[in-house]
This record gives sequence, structure tokens and C-alpha cells, in this order.
Amino acid sequence: MADKFFSERNLKFLLYEVLNTQHLTKFETFANHSRQMFDMVIDACAKLAGDLLWPCFEEMDKNPPELKDGRVHVHPSVKKIMKEAGDGGWIGLRFPEEHNGEQLPAVIGSACEFIFSAANYSASVYAHLTAGAAHLIISFGSRELIGTYVPNMLAGKWQGTMALTEPQAGSSLSDITTTAIPQNDGTYKIKGQKIFISAGDHTGADNVIHLMLAKIEGAPPGVKGISLFVVPRLRITDSGQLVGNDITVTQIYHKLGYRGAPITELSIGEKDDCIGFLVGEPHQGLRYMFRMMNEARINVGIGAAGIASAAYYAALEYAKARPQGRKITSKDPALPQVPIIEHADVKRMLLFQRAVVEGSMSLLLQSALYADLDNAGEGEGRERASLLLEILTPVAKTYPSEMGVLSTSQSIQCFGGYGYCEDFPAEQYYRDVRIHPIHEGTTGIQGMDLLGRKIMMKNGQAFKLYLDEIRQTIVQAKKLPDTAAYPEILENALRTLEKVTQHLISVAQSKGPEAYLADATLYLEMFGIITVAWQWLKQAAAALKGLQNKKSKKDIHFYEGKLFTFKYFFEYELPKIEGPAKRLMSEAHLTVEMQAEHFND
Repeated sequence: MADKFFSERNLKFLLYEVLNTQHLTKFETFANHSRQMFDMVIDACAKLAGDLLWPCFEEMDKNPPELKDGRVHVHPSVKKIMKEAGDGGWIGLRFPEEHNGEQLPAVIGSACEFIFSAANYSASVYAHLTAGAAHLIISFGSRELIGTYVPNMLAGKWQGTMALTEPQAGSSLSDITTTAIPQNDGTYKIKGQKIFISAGDHTGADNVIHLMLAKIEGAPPGVKGISLFVVPRLRITDSGQLVGNDITVTQIYHKLGYRGAPITELSIGEKDDCIGFLVGEPHQGLRYMFRMMNEARINVGIGAAGIASAAYYAALEYAKARPQGRKITSKDPALPQVPIIEHADVKRMLLFQRAVVEGSMSLLLQSALYADLDNAGEGEGRERASLLLEILTPVAKTYPSEMGVLSTSQSIQCFGGYGYCEDFPAEQYYRDVRIHPIHEGTTGIQGMDLLGRKIMMKNGQAFKLYLDEIRQTIVQAKKLPDTAAYPEILENALRTLEKVTQHLISVAQSKGPEAYLADATLYLEMFGIITVAWQWLKQAAAALKGLQNKKSKKDIHFYEGKLFTFKYFFEYELPKIEGPAKRLMSEAHLTVEMQAEHFND
């Protein structure tokens, strides 16, 4: 394996030179922290990832979870990782101090999640899932629920999950059939089946706490009737004992990648003895779950960016060490071969990977910063941050996920035939990253969320704020030397986006929602490229400022590398919006008009 899986230098560049994260310490919520504290957390995270998660990366893939005697047996490192995640405060990194959390900003928490994901994505998800479930209980659960479950979850003793999906429902949550039958003591008997539940059972934790969607008997149909429940694998008796709660793992799925973490199918209440505990108010479950879902979607993007980062550094190390061929201008076969990084096409592939990884991370940390401003800010600033986070969430989930697949593919290409073999880690990265466009809402779902909800949100206010943010960056960039016409290129791309958006709104008015949303995925693709171009323009401005400060030779190379990658994105990636834009402006609606029977031979 490569010796490096992420760049700490780049991470700190994004945090401090691009996003000015240290400014958050001026808010009361984060006043107990400092940049020095942030650096200490990141450094400790990198050490833990390198010492504990990274060494078992390949081994967890080669020895996936097994279902034996009704339990899911996972790699022995999982228990150690969960304990360390609890003891070190990593699960509670963003949690309020009143719940024994570290109360760190989301942007620092996201940086740490990226490091863990880059080191070993499968190993990282156990703690991430637990943090998400515990946060949901704290946000909407009673004091009793919080006191009963959260301490052991934050300590890494109990696993947390998000149990939504069912065989007949998939992404259509209005069709779930898991039922909750009220009991005289205020609890509910739960009956149903859930599929694709990440970490739904495993031997690395003493208990598993499912945050489960179900419908109370007699509830309204559709999403209005969905409630949220805490459903533990082992429930606590009045005497404080843990006993089985009638949840059975019926299978674990054998996956293409991401093999170190089990994905389970659960049968609930077969013996009429599964007890669940209502979270918050009845019939509010979907609203509550989407609080966690939005965070989870950004975490998916972080996971994809982490895997793509590790794949990039593996390819970079190989390209520097692998001799093959000679410079195209060299005609003498007696001359020594050159490392493949000297070849223009290899540099193109590496630039593509770097552009995707560092552009994605800039977007993801930007989104996390908006989450912090939404959490700690006040007044108009808080509302602005909230709306910007809303419109960026589907992009922050999708761009790293979809482009991460392409980026890891280019890593394999750099290795040539070796990349396709198990001798090098690139093939595992490719398998691991492929899940990200699927889970926590497929790319198609994200496209409909962006175009169907977020663009129209509050009479288009979120979209207007998004355009305003980018235009502010463009105005500032035009004042800088050496950016040439690049700000204007992005300005033209924004005009194209506005034109396409207005056209699609007219389609919605004239032809209805089906035609309007038919190519929402293409709209999201175009939107994502423009958004990441904005982030690269911000990085270029910070890099130019860094160069003016006359740093060391190593720093100069870093900043110059940033500027080359920025120019690559504008020259190679941003022009790719032209295809989707042309398609979206067309009056033809082939995917709506074509019927299922037309696919028959």
C-alpha cells in the first residue's frame, strides 16, 4: 500500500486559508476552542487513522463479516476501533458539552471524518453511524431516552443505525409497512422487515440501537403517518438486565466493496416481542429522520472524497516510482526510462484526480461551515447559512460520489494492468467507492431534491443566495493578478445555469412536473461542476495570496500546484457543462414519452 492516504497540508489550507475556520471561535458556541486546538485534533486524528484504521484496510476487505449463530461476526479490530472512538471522544466530537461532547465545529468534525474515511472507509462508518443516531436521539428524544442510550453510544459501547429501507419501499418511504402497535405502558410493539441496514448487527459492540421508521396502527397514509422509534437489539429490563428484543438478522449482503462493514436484513417482531420507544411526536418521523439524513448525505460525500484521496495518493506514489518509456522528444532507446509521471497523459489523469478530491473537499468543508454558522450564528446570517446549506446538500453528496468513481477509475488507469489486480489497493478503492452514488438517496433522488425542492425553496431564495455567493467570489477574483479570464468564464457559466433554470421552470408550468424533473440528474451534474469551479476559484485566490507571502520552496510548489489544478478544472472540467445545458434546453422529452413496452425486443 501507499504510505500516504490524504494531504494534511491541503486540509489545513482549506480550513484556514480558504475558509478562515478560525473565525468560528468568535462565536459563543465555539469560544472554548482555538486554531491551536483545531490543529491538535486534526493531528491526533491523523495519528489514530494511521495507527489503527489504515493497517487493517486490506485485511477487513479480505475477511468480510460472517453471519454465525444469529450474530454478525466482524473483524476483531472493530471492537478496538469503537472503544478508541469512544474513549478518545471521536464519536462525540460535535456534541454539546452538556452531553459530554467536545462541542467542536462541524467543519473540524468533517475534516476528521475525511481522514478516517481515507484511511479505511469500512472501519470509519461504525463510529459515524453511531454519532448520527445519537444526535437524532438528543435532538428529538425525551430526557429518558437520551439518558438511557446516548452515553453508551458516545462511549463506543453501543452501535447506532438508521433503519429506513424495506424490500417493497426502497427510496419510496411512503410505502413502508413496518408497524408500531401502542402498548399500555407507552411503549410500542414493532413488526416488519428492514433491508440494507449498515452495521445492523455485529460483534464489535455490546448492543445495537436502531433509529427505525414505522407507522403507528391507524396512522394517516403516506409519509404523514411515519413515526420514529428507538428499537434496540437488546432492551433493558426493569432490573437493568439486557435481554433479546426479537430482532433477527436474516442475512448479510455480500457486496462489491465496502466489505469491512456489514449490511444486514432484519426481521423484527417475529415472536411478537419487539419493543420500540417513540422519539418525539407521533407522525413526525420523516421530518426528524431528514435531520439525520441531510447530515448523512454530506457524510457520504466525505466518505467518497476520502476514498478518492487515498486512491489518488496511491497513483501518485506509483507514477513517481514506475519507470516506463522516454520523453516523446527523446529518440535514443539507449537512454534510461523516465518515471511515468513525466508523461503528459499521466499528469492529466493525476490532475483530474487532484481536481476532484480537493474540489470536493473544499465544497464539503464549505457546507460544514454553513452548518456551523446555522448552528452558532444569529439573525440574517444564520438564515442565509441555513438556506445555502440546504441547496448545497444534494451537490455535496453527489459530486464527490459520482466523480469519486471516475477519479478512482483514473487511479487504476495510472497503474495500468497492475491497477486491475489485488497487488495494489486501487481496485479495492474502486469497489469501495461505488456505493456512494447509491446510499442515503441515489443520484436521481438528489437531482429531484435539488431541482424539485431546493431551487424553488422560499420562492427561489436559496438559489438567489447561491448565485450571490459565487458572484461575490468572482468580483474579488477579478482584482487578483494571474487569474486572467477565469472569473469571467465562471460568470458565463452562471449565466448558462440561470438560463437553463428559467427554461426548466417554464417547462414545469407548461408541461408539468414529470417533464420538469425528467432530467434532474443532468441538471445536478451541471450544477455540481459549476459549484466546484466556484470552490476552485476560491482556492486559487488563497494560493495567490500564499505565494505573495514568499514561503519556503515546499510551500511555493504547493501553491503553484494549486494554481495548475485550478486552471485544469476551468480548462478541462468546466466546459463539460455545455452538453447537459444543451440537453436541458431541448424541447424533446424522450424519457417521459418512451414507454416501458418500447424496451421489449
